[in-house]
Amino acid sequence: MTEKLNSSNLRQNPRNVNELVNELTLFDDDLMSRVFDKNIKATELLLRIILGKKVKVISVTGQNEMKNHQVGGRNITLDVDAMDQNGEEIDIEVQGNSEGAHVRRARYHSSMVDSRMLKEGQAFRELKDSYVIFIYKHDKFRKGLPLYHVERYVGETNEQFRDGSHIIYVNGNYKGNDEIGQLMQDFREKNPECMHYTELAESVKHFKEKEGGREEMSEIVERYINERVEERVEERVKECVEERVKECVEERVKERVEKEKTISVQNLMNNMKWTLDQALDALGIKGKERTLITQQLQK
Repeated sequence: MTEKLNSSNLRQNPRNVNELVNELTLFDDDLMSRVFDKNIKATELLLRIILGKKVKVISVTGQNEMKNHQVGGRNITLDVDAMDQNGEEIDIEVQGNSEGAHVRRARYHSSMVDSRMLKEGQAFRELKDSYVIFIYKHDKFRKGLPLYHVERYVGETNEQFRDGSHIIYVNGNYKGNDEIGQLMQDFREKNPECMHYTELAESVKHFKEKEGGREEMSEIVERYINERVEERVEERVKECVEERVKECVEERVKERVEKEKTISVQNLMNNMKWTLDQALDALGIKGKERTLITQQLQK
């Protein structure tokens, strides 16, 4: 959603909020997570197309926070957190920028998902497969492929390690006429009436056109706008404080230097019996600084 918010005057104009809601697509995580939240049919559709097999989903939650057990460790919020009938965990993320789709983020998400799959005393062999799926708005690896499967391999034999960890990047820019191409068209589509898959269109329509759903999305967008405006205000205040502190430091340094030079001039006049001009010339003091020191000594 951040790429759509470029003006600080959004807060004062409700019409802009409505326009932003109209512009939302499934690549905006706030809309996407709500479309898939508890929506088993839509989740099964997406997983069937991306994984290439039928998946029986038993639970799906949007915006599910996972806490790091390490004190001070980084928590994550899964856009869509699903589990199938075999107990396999599936994390589905949408990303519009390269930092959000960083390969090490995929690794971190995978480790966090795995960390909650075993109970105390369970054998490691009981660990179920896990999937982290990044639906990236662009082509992450720039090869023009619809999907990129990331698996571990044994370097010396080039055989799969088969540890059950799966990472998949989906090319959101893929425009093929197959199912994955149509799915990505639906993710880019603003108008639910133009979507290919009714499982997605019905839920998108609810949040963009129906009274209760649209109100919810409007509140989310408005809250996000307000947060961004407040962040900008805080950033500006911080910048102003930093600028003033810098100015104060520079002023103090300048005053200290002038004071030390004034003392040096005075010492030369007293010890060497020089005139004011002779002392100023000896220290190479000229211009405005010379005038200021002269005024100080003539008080």
